[in-house]
Amino acid sequence: MKILVKEAILRCGHDGKVENVPSQEWVRVKGSPVLVDNDPQGRDINMCPHIGINIKPCNKTLPVTKGYSTFIRIGGKAVCLDTVEGFTDGTPPGAVKYNVRRPGQTLVGSGS
Repeated sequence: MKILVKEAILRCGHDGKVENVPSQEWVRVKGSPVLVDNDPQGRDINMCPHIGINIKPCNKTLPVTKGYSTFIRIGGKAVCLDTVEGFTDGTPPGAVKYNVRRPGQTLVGSGS
């Protein structure tokens, strides 16, 4: 499993792009801040194509359901791994997930 950095690509189930905003800046991989617990939550989702009458596109990420390291922490917060996933606010509620397409780096990994 690879550790996520700001350049990671996370997408909703319809292929909308999740905006990464790191909450810490002091630990980096190849100059890019590592994402930690709570970073993927509440982020904007841009260009979700799931639009129509009575259909709400994915606009925000909801809490992460899995994918935080149980071992590695930065400032007391678990780092995000390339297994991060959670639900979006799109329709139908509780059915559309977001997940990692690319971790943003290939050098640093974690066992869990």
